[in-house]
Amino acid sequence: MDMHVIVGAGPVGTATALLLAERGEQVRIVTRRGTGPQAPGIEPVAADATDAARLAELCTGATALYNCANPAYHRWLTDWPPLAASLLHAAEISGAVLVTAGNLYGYGPVDGPITEATPLAATNPKLRVRAQMWEDALAAHRAGRIRATEARASDYVGYEVNGILGQTVLSRTAKGKTAYVVGDPDAPHSWTAIGDLARTLVVLATDERAWGRAWLVPTPPAMSARAAAERAHELIGLPRPRLSRIPYPLLWAMGLFSPLVKELRSTYYQFAKPFALDSSVTERTFGLAPTPLDTTLADAAAKYRDA
Repeated sequence: MDMHVIVGAGPVGTATALLLAERGEQVRIVTRRGTGPQAPGIEPVAADATDAARLAELCTGATALYNCANPAYHRWLTDWPPLAASLLHAAEISGAVLVTAGNLYGYGPVDGPITEATPLAATNPKLRVRAQMWEDALAAHRAGRIRATEARASDYVGYEVNGILGQTVLSRTAKGKTAYVVGDPDAPHSWTAIGDLARTLVVLATDERAWGRAWLVPTPPAMSARAAAERAHELIGLPRPRLSRIPYPLLWAMGLFSPLVKELRSTYYQFAKPFALDSSVTERTFGLAPTPLDTTLADAAAKYRDA
């Protein structure tokens, strides 16, 4: 039985902890308030993960350290740097493999599907911080100080998952309400299931082939928000959903009153035109496959309908 330390008890940290526990591993999940899933083999610990010495102590004897934290988006520039530094320190002191649940923000605007060859070209400071975190981890890996890898997912989809398709669209349309969306609701977009990210993190943690590079999480073919909502409704027998686009000037104005909405300006490009990833390299290398989008859509829509 190996020890796995997870920082963060949101949907990703919780799914990863439960998956590891189901496999018979020992899991220590670290949050400020000691929250986390209640299951045999999972030990919730209350600690500040930015306390490098304390985090290193909690990682003593651990096989892997998972970065599943998710600071509020408008606080990335202040919250991520000390947390990232603490994670690097803990990985170096303990020898645990540092496995990061990443995203696609570091790439910035792209003109085609994101692949392993796509450079981290983001220039916006809020987007650049995620790219810098990986570059720092990779430099430490190449210097022999740590072993590091990263799993990059697109926008999450699922029930009560922080993502456009679930919380913004299906949570409303499944109740017969109109959903108001940012960007073009007909632009193809990649949607990643939380369970697929968790499975990828666990595989990367223990497979030496994964270390020293980042991987794209197995994700189904891209589908627009409108097409995905229509498919979800079709799967569970609901009427056709209603989606309405939020004009960019209105989004900009809303940002004057909401720090979170204000931050959507910097990621607007992801929804204004096609934004997709190609995870075929990860799938071939590790024998992984994405959960069919139909499965995730039907589950989320039914739960939102019945909530």
